[in-house]
Amino acid sequence: MLFRNRFLFLLALAALLAFLSLSLQFLHLIPVNSVREDGLSTKSRKRIMPELLTEPPAIDPVYEAHVYCNIPTIVERSMEGHAPHYFKLVSVQVLIRHGDRYPLYAIPKTKRPDIDCMLQPNRKPSHPQLEAFIKHMSKGSAAQMGGSLSSLPRYPSHSLCEMGELTQTGVVQHLKNGQLLRDIYINKHKLLLSDWTAKQLYLETTGKSRTLQSALALLYTFLPDFDWKKINIRHQWSTIFCSGSCNCPMRNHYLEEEQRRQYSLRVKNNDLENIYVDMAKIVGIPTRQLRASNPIDSLLCYFCHNVSFPCTKTGCIDMEHFKVIKRHQLEDERERQEKKLYFLYALLATHPLLNQTVNRLQRIVEGKKEEVFVLYSAHDVTLSPVLSALGITDARFPRFAARLVFELWQDGKRPKDHFIRILYNGADVTFQTSFCRDYYKRSTKPMCPLEKFVNFVKRDVFLIFNSSSYYDACHRRPL
Repeated sequence: MLFRNRFLFLLALAALLAFLSLSLQFLHLIPVNSVREDGLSTKSRKRIMPELLTEPPAIDPVYEAHVYCNIPTIVERSMEGHAPHYFKLVSVQVLIRHGDRYPLYAIPKTKRPDIDCMLQPNRKPSHPQLEAFIKHMSKGSAAQMGGSLSSLPRYPSHSLCEMGELTQTGVVQHLKNGQLLRDIYINKHKLLLSDWTAKQLYLETTGKSRTLQSALALLYTFLPDFDWKKINIRHQWSTIFCSGSCNCPMRNHYLEEEQRRQYSLRVKNNDLENIYVDMAKIVGIPTRQLRASNPIDSLLCYFCHNVSFPCTKTGCIDMEHFKVIKRHQLEDERERQEKKLYFLYALLATHPLLNQTVNRLQRIVEGKKEEVFVLYSAHDVTLSPVLSALGITDARFPRFAARLVFELWQDGKRPKDHFIRILYNGADVTFQTSFCRDYYKRSTKPMCPLEKFVNFVKRDVFLIFNSSSYYDACHRRPL
């Protein structure tokens, strides 16, 4: 009997220890594979991206880089199109950042990342409509495209990506965006019917192939097999979409002050400087030349595509180099919010675009049925100041294929009343905006009155500069 009890006790103890071991491995408290100091698995140096389950409690440069990559296999929740049942959706305006791209800069004396920009539906990441997208893009000669857009390729097609070229990952990201928006705005809310007309769309992009191709990818899954004759894409020469209102000396003044702040923070960061010195020795160039090559841009490409960081005969750039540079980037973003110089720049830089948005919404409220769906295809330097100008200070820096959506709703019970919702990457940020933050506290409706947005753009922006107009704010020196 005693022997039997001991046996049962040891069996229970073994089961308990096995359960604890599995639990700790699941929570990543015990590593399954051995990991070197540079963060790479000893089994394979090729796999550099850690597997992250949940958001860490403190700022983690690796986690933030993972978010920035926006891997299209990750499923995300979306709050677009949510409203009380008696509300009617009457307009949607979308501002996107282009999808994943090849670096704009190369690290001197290193081999460029070996990324294939040929679209191949059987290669991951892929999308069920990728093959159909490629075929449809070959029929696009009937589209109207402004400026130099007609001379740009409609999809990436180089076996070795060119600098700044959209990758297959970038195309898939926006095929997913378009499909998500279609499910909500077309299938559910019937924003556009099957007989939609060219006048109901407004499409605008900068003159880079990556923004044009991103717009076309999103548009293809939003309106599958669309009629090219209905497509008119306008060319915007300015990355801040200032159109005919780009002459703003004070905007440039605040941008220069912001750049001085960035420089001051960088030279104070000894860890960053030591990393640059070490990387420069590995590559075999002066530290100043390495710094000027903006290595984080290239390293993010390696990271997002899970490719080994570059090596030379002297050594390898590793995860510690990457983490220090990325951590500095995050610290810079945090200080940028605190110092407010970028905020002042953003207000003046984005006013032409926000003013155009408000004017269009007001025309729709007056009964115009044109431009009910708007798509601006742009860059991080477009979205970032818009987020700042709106007062959405907690927003992350725009990831690849980021989307900012303005929804206009009509109250079915009081048809003259219109409201807006603002969503960033599917999250409702309406009440994070400076102009609607207080309204949230005393309202039962999950959206913001349109007039608050109108007053912010038409009046409140100028009060911050002690001015009464955009021209005055752009030309008046602060006291």
